[in-house]
Amino acid sequence: MLLIGSMALHAEDYTYLTFETTDGAKVSVSVSSLSITISGTTLTAGDQSFTLSNLSKMYFSSSNETTGIESFTIVDGDDITEIYDLKGSKVSKDQMHKGVYVVKSKNGTHKITVR
Repeated sequence: MLLIGSMALHAEDYTYLTFETTDGAKVSVSVSSLSITISGTTLTAGDQSFTLSNLSKMYFSSSNETTGIESFTIVDGDDITEIYDLKGSKVSKDQMHKGVYVVKSKNGTHKITVR
C-alpha cells in the first residue's frame, strides 16, 4: 500500500499534452489555458493544428517532447521553388553537395541534409 501511494502522480505534474503523428514527429502543447477544438478533420490544440488521420496518439507529459523532425516527400522535382545553403545563398539542385540546405516547396519550407 505504501508503494502505491508513493507512485501516485497528480494532474499538475503533467504540463504538456503531446501529440504524435503517424510519421513519428511529436508536438507538445502547454496545458496552461489549453483550448481544443475539432472542425471537420482538423484538431486544433492551442496554436497547433493536426489532421485527425495523421495523429497516432496523444498523451499528457511532464516535459516538452516536440521533436521538430518531420519527413516529407517531393514527388516531382518541379515542386521545389527555392534552395538555400546555410549561409543564405540561393543554390540550384546541381550545386547541392553534402551538407544542410533549406528547401522551399509547394508543401512548405524544410531543412534537409544531403549525404
